[in-house]
Order: sequence, then structure tokens, then C-alpha cells
Amino acid sequence: MTGSAGRVGRAIYIKLMQQHHVVGIDTAPCSTVDYVGDIRDMDLLTKALDGVDVIVHVAALHAPHVGLVQDSEFESINVNATELLALEGLKHGIKHFIFTSTTALYGHASTPTGTAGWVNEQVKPQPKTVYHRSKIAAEQLLENISNLFNLPVTVLQMSRCFPEPADLMAVYRLSRGIDFRDVASAHACAIDKRLPGFRRYIISGQTPFNPSSCERLYLDAPSMIREFAPTLAQEFVGRGWHLPKSLDRVYDSTLAQTELVWQPKYGFEAVLNMLDSELPEVLPVRGVR
Repeated sequence: MTGSAGRVGRAIYIKLMQQHHVVGIDTAPCSTVDYVGDIRDMDLLTKALDGVDVIVHVAALHAPHVGLVQDSEFESINVNATELLALEGLKHGIKHFIFTSTTALYGHASTPTGTAGWVNEQVKPQPKTVYHRSKIAAEQLLENISNLFNLPVTVLQMSRCFPEPADLMAVYRLSRGIDFRDVASAHACAIDKRLPGFRRYIISGQTPFNPSSCERLYLDAPSMIREFAPTLAQEFVGRGWHLPKSLDRVYDSTLAQTELVWQPKYGFEAVLNMLDSELPEVLPVRGVR
């Protein structure tokens, strides 16, 4: 597993080690890192891949790196290193490659004009940044490798998954967010299933909405939340929070739930519980005591 020192990477590592022997690689020392180093280091890869059946590739440059590092680094780390890792894995006899990707790569396609976007795996990405383009390129390379070498490749495109103010985070669990524990369980399900060929799945929280909800979500999100998630609406009232006026997209994880037999467990209730427990996985709402 690459990227095993990151917030999501640690969660995946810990989840997988319950059933598997996991070997982690990262540039940062951590209790979930067995090899400290760069994934572009061939000697390191040779050591780490010995006896490995499955590669879980989480390491990458992300959206916050845009503008802080050269675009060429996105190509080197997110694209070239992904290809190198898959090909080296094949030399070592791996049986499955799992790539942790992002729903962000859908870019402009996720937010059509005048309505909320309904985003599933059939939507064609319209990338905005070098980060988006690099993840799309990596997915395409992996699809080519999967077809050429008959290697099972599972791409897991996770939605918004980082600490942010609790009011936003809770609402996003209905539409465009995911708990890091649910991301970890999706990876475990992908390993257990090991479906053949190249597969791509959106990994996002359970939504109460459907495609016919999109226009109203964009024009009048409060009434939709009160109708489809009344418990959350009541929590907002009790906590003195304001519901967002508009929601611009919904990520649909139905395919992953069906084919991977995966179920997101941690919805808005988990966000509120983490806030009330003062866990650093969620931020307080600004201006509210």
C-alpha cells in the first residue's frame, strides 16, 4: 500500500490489517509505514513488492498542491509513478491493483448550469486543474494495463473527505461527502471481491435524493433537506445553524454499493457525534458556541 501515512491512508491500512498482512510505503515515518521512501524509488519498490498479491495505491499529489508545486510533479507522481507501480507489480506477480482516485476529476461536468449535477460513472469528466487531469490520465493508463495484461484493476473515486465545518460536512454526507472509515471499508470490499477487468466506482455517502431532485436541490436546498432528511434539518434548528440555500451536485455511489457489496455507514449523524465528542475529524461551525 502506498500513501499509508496520510489521514485516509492510515484508515485504509488499519482496516486492511484486520484481515491481511499489509506493507505500507510513504515518505513520512508513521506507525502505518513499513518502508519510508519515494514510490519512484525502484530499489524500494523491489523490496516492498516481494510476495505482494494486491497493490493499493493511495499516494498522490492532491488539490491543495496545485500552484505550490510544478505541474511536472503531478505528471511524475500521479501519472508516471502509477504506471511504474502497476508494471513493477506485474513483474512481481500481483493479482489485483486498486487505485484510490477522486470524484473531483469530473470538474465542470459535475456542476451544470441551473441545476445540481447528478454524477455517476457514466459522466464524462471535464477537468479544471492539473490535479484533475493527472488523475484522469492515471486511470486511463491503468485501464490500458488492465486490458493488455488481463490484470484486475479497481478504481475507487472517493468524494469529499477531509475535516471541515460540521454544518457543511453534515449536509455533504447527503450529497458529495464520505467518511474516511467508509473509504477504508470500500477498499476492503474491493479486495474481497477482486472483480475481473477494469472497474471504476464512485465512493460517496448514502444519498436520500434521486436524479429528479436535482433542480430543486439547486434552487431550494432547505426545503429538499427538510423533506428528505428531516432529522438533519431539526438538528440544524436546534444548533442554530443555517441550511445551505443551494446544493450543486450529488455523487451517486449506487454501482459500488451493488457490485462491491459495500455500504456507507457514517452519515450526517457521525459528523454530529464527532463534533459533540470534540474529535479533530470535524471542525466547529464558525460563529457558533
